[in-house]
Amino acid sequence: MKTFVYLLHPCRPTLIDDGTPEEFEKVGEHFEYLKELLDAGRLVLAGPCEDGAFGIAIFYAEDIAAAEQVVSNDPAISCGLMTAELHAYRISLMR
Repeated sequence: MKTFVYLLHPCRPTLIDDGTPEEFEKVGEHFEYLKELLDAGRLVLAGPCEDGAFGIAIFYAEDIAAAEQVVSNDPAISCGLMTAELHAYRISLMR
C-alpha cells in the first residue's frame, strides 16, 4: 500500500458555521465515509483546519488510480461541496 493525502477545500471557508441543512447532511455523509475508511484500516488521519481554510485526509491505497477512486467516492467531493487536491505522500515521522 502507498500513502496519499488529499487536501479538501470547502466551497467557502465559513461552511461549518453557515451551512444549509443540505450541506450539513453532505458533511455528515463525508464524515461517515472517512469513518468507514478508518474502520477498514485505510485512513491514517483526517480533520479540518479550525479556520475552515482546508481539511486533510491521509490514507493508504494500492496505487494512484485507487487513490483517485477514494477521493471521487467522498460524498463532499462528488456533490461539489468541496474540491480535492490529491498527492502521493510519505510519512517520515509519526507519533
